[in-house]
Amino acid sequence: MDDAVYKVIEIVGTSKNSWEEAAKHAIETAGKSLKDLRIAEIKDLDLKLEDGKVVAYRARVSVSFKYQSGG
Repeated sequence: MDDAVYKVIEIVGTSKNSWEEAAKHAIETAGKSLKDLRIAEIKDLDLKLEDGKVVAYRARVSVSFKYQSGG
């Protein structure tokens, strides 16, 4: 196994239906521009409320991907 370096970022996905869908949306969207996604960890779940009703589910996800040096 080669030595490697990974970068970790946090992203937030949203969904009108569920936390699972919010997390999946976050990862799939990040995967369109980030290469070599390795690990995703749910850091926090919350709800957006309007007039006392749930209008959105939000998932904060920590994602790691392989760092590519410029050289």
